[in-house]
Amino acid sequence: MAPKNQSREARERLRLYQARQGLHERQRRRRVRDNVIGAAALVLVAALATGSQLVHASTDGDDRASAPASASSSAAPTPSASATAANTGDVPSEDIAAGATWTGTLTLNDDVELGIELDGAEAPQAASVEIDLIRKHFYEGTSCHRLADSDDFNFLQCGSANGDGTGDAGFEYGPLENVPSDGRYAKGTIAIARGSSPSSQTTQFFIVTDDTTLDPSTGGYTVVGRVTSGLSDLVSEITSKGIDDAGSDGTGTPKVATEITSATIAQEK
Repeated sequence: MAPKNQSREARERLRLYQARQGLHERQRRRRVRDNVIGAAALVLVAALATGSQLVHASTDGDDRASAPASASSSAAPTPSASATAANTGDVPSEDIAAGATWTGTLTLNDDVELGIELDGAEAPQAASVEIDLIRKHFYEGTSCHRLADSDDFNFLQCGSANGDGTGDAGFEYGPLENVPSDGRYAKGTIAIARGSSPSSQTTQFFIVTDDTTLDPSTGGYTVVGRVTSGLSDLVSEITSKGIDDAGSDGTGTPKVATEITSATIAQEK
């Protein structure tokens, strides 16, 4: 039988060993926890950075219609700064437009009603996308978040899924269609906003409220149709009221908060 003092020493060694093991286990768990938290933080930072880039592209980006819709030399209309080289997501078939002319209405703030016409012959893919979105009531309740109102640079950009220039309907598409070779977009033109890639078109579009020039060297913007009536009401009720928080590209948020309250479309007979 071991002496009592040796038993005490053995018990003390066991206690110290167990204490060290417990400390090591707590440290291991803490490292795992810290790694998880660190990874989550990196994901959050990346997500915030992406969001910032998207917002930046639609307010200060390379769209003069990213200043219009992403349609400018440095300020055109743009939904995002996507570098997508090809269509992504479930893009509506270009056959929807059937090579026909489509007519309908776009109502803003309940009382500004615009007659619209989409050109399914010259812009079959873009017209098909717009027809599909309108039929699905995608635009109802979305905002017109961006306005340009200066010499030779005038448009209202609408259709952002999140109401702030970001978001889409789960797809991006190309090609560019019916693009003016001289960069001139006539008053009343409806064109599709995009980011840096020709295949970054999605839900956003811009309405040209007065003759506008957008740098053609950027590739230009798909002209999908035109406003056939109500443009003067749009100007007097909304765009003439000015811009809040203008960015370096001269575009900003319309002072009159603008929402698409309804949209209709039908094939012309």
